[in-house]
Amino acid sequence: MPLVTRDGARLYWRSDGDPALPPLLLGNSLGTEHALWVPALPALTKRFRVLSFDWRGHGASEAPAGEYTLADLAGDALAVADAAGARRFSYAGISLGGMVGMWLGIHAGDRVEKLVLSNTSAKMSATAWAERIARIRAGGIEAIVDTVLQRWFTPRYLALADASFASARAAFLAADPGGYIGCCAAIRDMDLTPELASIRVPTLVITGARDVATPKEMGTAIAAAIPGARCVELISAHIPLPEATGVFTHAALEFLAGGAPVTERDRYAVGLARRREVLGASYVDARIKQVTPFNAEFQDLITRYAWGEIWTRNVLDDRTRRLLVLAMLIAQARWEEFDMHVKAGLAAELSESELKEVLLIAAIYCGVPAANTGFHRAAGLVGDER
Repeated sequence: MPLVTRDGARLYWRSDGDPALPPLLLGNSLGTEHALWVPALPALTKRFRVLSFDWRGHGASEAPAGEYTLADLAGDALAVADAAGARRFSYAGISLGGMVGMWLGIHAGDRVEKLVLSNTSAKMSATAWAERIARIRAGGIEAIVDTVLQRWFTPRYLALADASFASARAAFLAADPGGYIGCCAAIRDMDLTPELASIRVPTLVITGARDVATPKEMGTAIAAAIPGARCVELISAHIPLPEATGVFTHAALEFLAGGAPVTERDRYAVGLARRREVLGASYVDARIKQVTPFNAEFQDLITRYAWGEIWTRNVLDDRTRRLLVLAMLIAQARWEEFDMHVKAGLAAELSESELKEVLLIAAIYCGVPAANTGFHRAAGLVGDER
């Protein structure tokens, strides 16, 4: 278990993804563990070595006695980066994690490549946080859990009460009361507003249209104060993970990984690389050799927009996107394209079982004849991949 000790507190951290990729350090919201980021890892680890950790008093990290400051928590984040050998890193933080991100931008900007500040504020009501501390001291974490979770998520997500919500609630209840209070004190005493203009790190601020804990006006104020900062609003509440994982990772990665192509030629280059990744380099290169003056503009169009625009989005993962494409091709009886995507999918992340499920569903919604043809064509392609 990777642990680093700072100021008498042992902090748990972990690394996911290829160690050769650029590091991305993640800062959790108050009351969550490093597992908050698990839904986003498949997308994030394609571009980064992801470093996550537990704040003091949370998860597997220890809880030193007493109240903490934002500088204490930022020092913990830097200690994790040092333990991972990450002299420079990009940083993404939600709520409390975003507050720590602002501190890092102000006081340790030389360490940070880019900042993502999600659903956060530079200053909060000291009275409200003092009241929260008092409630916990009187009744423990249980006294506030349901009130806080109602502010984290949308009513629709709360009504679902699925396994991810149950995990979030369990992690909140597992927080050490003293450690949680210590972090509350850091938020209570924080006022980063006067120093935001000193941040020179490229910054993206993410707000939630349905965030009642840190309303979007707080985020837009941060973006207005940081020179050159961008701001994007998501249809989400206070904690975008796990409720709005896709839109959050898409917004974060579009910024962290360099942003969208700025010219159509850039878009073509990105699209061609993505097309090779999804369909296989040998297949795509063979098709490029078949381009003629008659179809060249059409090939350019689909490379730029099908592959450089749609297949580069991070809202859906590739497995989901492949399954959707196969279902649409069955519905339209576009069997040549169906064969191409089946072969490419089986060579990548799709399994025979998943392909079979698509065809079984197609038998109901597209008709037995369409599924019959699909099973017949897929059978030969499955055999090719064995």
